[in-house]
Amino acid sequence: QVQLVESGGGLVQAGGSLRLSCAVAGRTPSIYYIGWFRQAPGAERDIVAKIHWRDGTTYYGDSVKGRFTVSRDNAKNTVYFQMNSLKPEDTAVYYCAAQTDVRFTWDYWGQGTQVTVSS
Repeated sequence: QVQLVESGGGLVQAGGSLRLSCAVAGRTPSIYYIGWFRQAPGAERDIVAKIHWRDGTTYYGDSVKGRFTVSRDNAKNTVYFQMNSLKPEDTAVYYCAAQTDVRFTWDYWGQGTQVTVSS
């Protein structure tokens, strides 16, 4: 089992920044990737970035590439999501999720944190 808890959401003006955190606990040696997803009202939940738990390789969706950065601190079992140059269309509930090297599916999810960007 893996447990994830997000924090750091809030209200910010367009052009501003926020940093989300995802605290990871449990069977961390089994983690393959940590992903960041977002879900806007009436939309599907989409992945926007992910980071390889062991070697730190990162991948980004086109909508956030160059503005958002995912990083990890394995000593603290925490993954960060630095969001810069925020736009109103970034408004969503953001979730972190874990993919393990057992099933290679996004089996574990945090509770989500709201990010609202005002114009």
